[in-house]
Amino acid sequence: MSTEPTSTPTPSPAKTRTGVWLVGARGSVATTTVTGAAAVAAGLHPATGMVTETPAFADAGLPPLSALVFGGHDTTACPLPKRAEQLAAAGVLPHGLPTALAAELAAADEEIRPGGPGPGDTRGDEELIAAFAADLTGFRTRHDLARVVVVNVASTEPAPGAGDARLPASSLYAAAALAAGCPYVNFTPSTGLHHPALAARAAACGLPYAGRDGKTGQTLLRSVLAPMFHQRALAVRAWSGSNLLGGGDGAALADPAAAAAKNAGKERVLADTLGTAPEGEVHIDDVPAMGDFKTAWDHIAFDGFLGTRMILQTIWQGVDSSLAAPLVLDLARLLARAHESGLTGPRPELGFFFKDPDGGSSSLAEQYTALLAFAGRLGETR
Repeated sequence: MSTEPTSTPTPSPAKTRTGVWLVGARGSVATTTVTGAAAVAAGLHPATGMVTETPAFADAGLPPLSALVFGGHDTTACPLPKRAEQLAAAGVLPHGLPTALAAELAAADEEIRPGGPGPGDTRGDEELIAAFAADLTGFRTRHDLARVVVVNVASTEPAPGAGDARLPASSLYAAAALAAGCPYVNFTPSTGLHHPALAARAAACGLPYAGRDGKTGQTLLRSVLAPMFHQRALAVRAWSGSNLLGGGDGAALADPAAAAAKNAGKERVLADTLGTAPEGEVHIDDVPAMGDFKTAWDHIAFDGFLGTRMILQTIWQGVDSSLAAPLVLDLARLLARAHESGLTGPRPELGFFFKDPDGGSSSLAEQYTALLAFAGRLGETR
C-alpha cells in the first residue's frame, strides 16, 4: 500500500477540532488521558511525559490539546467523573483535580457508548461493527469534527485461537474504525487490526494506523538496556522478569492467555535486539492491594571479558496509566496530523511508542530518530 500523501480535503474553519475515541473509555488509562489533556490545556499541570510537547514537534502542525474532544466505548457503567475521583483517592491523579475538571469529565462521559459484545448479545460480527461505526460517525457529526482517531486502551484480551469463528472484541472495534474512516491506534497487545480476517480491509482503507502494545515501563527499560549489551559485545545468558500489579490490568492479566499475549511483546524486544531470545521468562502476578501501582523487576545474567559472570538487576515502580496517558495523547495527535497530511497505511515511524511496532527498527534510539524525521515530514506538509 502506498504511504505517500494523497489528496485530502482541507477542513472548513469550523472543523478544527479533533475527536479522540477511546476503546475502554472508563478504564484507568482512558480516565487519566482525558483528565490529563484537560489539565494541561487549562494550564493546571505541565505536559510532563508528552513527547509531542517538546520543541522538536513545535512545527509539525499537531492539533492542540484544547482542540481535542473525547468519547469512547466501554462495557462498564461507572461515570468518568466518579472513576477520576477513585483514581485521585488512590493517589494516581492529583487530589482535587477531578473536581476542578468536573465539566470536562462530564462532557467526555456523555460521549461514552456501550461496548460489546456483552453477555446475551446475539448480534453477529458485522452487526456489531456497523453499530460501533455508527457511534463514531455520530460523534464526528455532533461535534463537527475534522476527524476522529480511535485508540484502543482496553484491557488485554487473549490471542484468538485458530478455530475461533468470531472476531475478538479488539478486532471488532478496529474494523469499526476503518468502516467509519477513522485512523486507528492499538495501544494494547490485543489483536486489533492484526487479525487475518481484517487484512484486506486494512489494505484498502486508505487510513493511517499504528500499533501495537504501548511501551511504557519494563519494556521501555529493556529496549534501552538490550542494545547496550549488544553494542558492548556482552553475552546475555538469561533475562528474567516479574511484574506485580493490581487494578483492572492485574485482574485481566491473571488470565494466563492474556498474560501470554502481553509477554510476547516484552520477549520480542529482547529477541529482536540481541538476535536470540535469552533464557528466562516474565511472570505477572495480580496483587489487588497494589491498585493501579506496579512494580517490575528484571534480573539479567551476562558474561564479561574472560567469561566473568555478572548480574544486573533493575526495579521499576510506577503507575502504568500515568506512563501511558501522555503517549496516548502523543499518538492521537500524530495520527490525526498524518491523516490530515494524506498519509495511509501502517506508520512504522511511530515504533518509538510500541513493543510490537508496524515495522522499522527495534532500537529505541533509532526509533526516536525516525520519529523526529516524521515530525519534520509532517511540518513540511503544512
